[in-house]
Amino acid sequence: MAENSMKDKVVNGLFWKLLENGGAQGIQFVVAVILARLLTPEEYGTVGIITIFIIIANVIVQNGFSTALVQKFEADEKDFSSVFYFGLAAALVMYGVLFLCAPLIAQFYGDPILCPLVRVLGIVLFPGSVISVQTAYVSRKMEFKALFKATMGAVIISGAGSIWMAVEGMGVWAMAGQQILYYFALMGGLFLDLTWKPRLVFSIRRIRSMFRFGWKLLCAALIDTLFSNLYGLIMGKIYNQAVLGIYNRGEQFPKLIATNLGAAIQSVLLPAFAKEQDDVNQVRNMARKAIQVSSYTVLPMLIGMMAVADTMVLALLGERWLVCVPFLRIMCVAYCFYPIHITNLQAINAMGRSDIFLKLEVMKKVVGIAGLLIGVQFGAIVMVSIKAFVDFVCIFINAWPNRKILNYSIGSQWKDMFPSLCLSIAMGLIVYGLGQFIPGAWLRLAVQMAAGAAVYVALSFVFHIESFTYLVDIVKKRTGRI
Repeated sequence: MAENSMKDKVVNGLFWKLLENGGAQGIQFVVAVILARLLTPEEYGTVGIITIFIIIANVIVQNGFSTALVQKFEADEKDFSSVFYFGLAAALVMYGVLFLCAPLIAQFYGDPILCPLVRVLGIVLFPGSVISVQTAYVSRKMEFKALFKATMGAVIISGAGSIWMAVEGMGVWAMAGQQILYYFALMGGLFLDLTWKPRLVFSIRRIRSMFRFGWKLLCAALIDTLFSNLYGLIMGKIYNQAVLGIYNRGEQFPKLIATNLGAAIQSVLLPAFAKEQDDVNQVRNMARKAIQVSSYTVLPMLIGMMAVADTMVLALLGERWLVCVPFLRIMCVAYCFYPIHITNLQAINAMGRSDIFLKLEVMKKVVGIAGLLIGVQFGAIVMVSIKAFVDFVCIFINAWPNRKILNYSIGSQWKDMFPSLCLSIAMGLIVYGLGQFIPGAWLRLAVQMAAGAAVYVALSFVFHIESFTYLVDIVKKRTGRI
């Protein structure tokens, strides 16, 4: 009975989380297409540089406490309120650091506008710290319907605001405004919808207790974030902001798919894993199902995007953005297995092994830095290609501990993923072939997308793919419950 109840909560949570991410992706995609036609690669690169520094500061502000709140077996009002106030204090300190360092950043990159951009965009650290506590509460209580409503509202408000600013000729400030509007709208929406509100209680003892778990996650997240954004920092300095803007545009679409689904998996599965951390078999079964379903969902979208990359960019963004197609295709490969990374890492976290999590991040970054040092000597395309190869190698590094922790080896994981990979490659080849015979970018894109979806579903039906049947059953069950 308890097992069925947990499965129902996981399915319900995944449903609302995927609905949230799917709706947000759709709106963000449309906004990105419109902004790409209004802004230049140089403007994208300028904001891209600033965003990197904000992301790094945000990691420090959150301090791994949001994951600690979810992982903790029993978390009460004092835990949540203590993390809430501690996060705001950390945000104030980090904003002060950014404010003081803004002139140095502008001087380093030789662009005066970076100074006011850093100081204005740094404001998102404050709602960011609050949102991390709110989303921890959402994950713990599995109130994903509230997160769906708040996210959709935030995406619509920020998207409309940024488009208006771009039309008015505000350039880089349109993209900065989009981020600021999104953070504050999401925070406000969650305050309206969630039952949790901060109280006037604080315990430094609770903070210390969670920090013993969270500091390793903080270090791991900081290492991962610094390394992930190192490519952007190097491109902005060694090459120029236009190259960085082209790379960011090429990365944006595959990243949108992979990380949003990865976030859904992380938000729903971490609390589910944590509640079952004493039952290894149950955690393994949930991890297996997550890998099967995420592979079945992500692989066809990214391999399909590889197949239609040039047509999609030409139709949606215009001819001047065709230079981003090689980056787009490379990053599709890099992000193909991102949900598998997330599933393995969340299983490790849920079992309370943040020490292993930190060790894995150090190992992966040693490999990654070696690849970066080699690639940077041969230009941006080679550097990003080596990054994609390193990401592939990291699948094996992330999966290695779960061979012992969950008795779920990398071989078993590839076996669960292999049917979706084969179907996706077959579909991608057919879609690419079709594109050689159809004139007109818009018509070609429409035919390729429709054919890809039809072929993938047909092959899933013919070969009785387990994940296809599973998802169909979920949709049937959910139809009468909404």
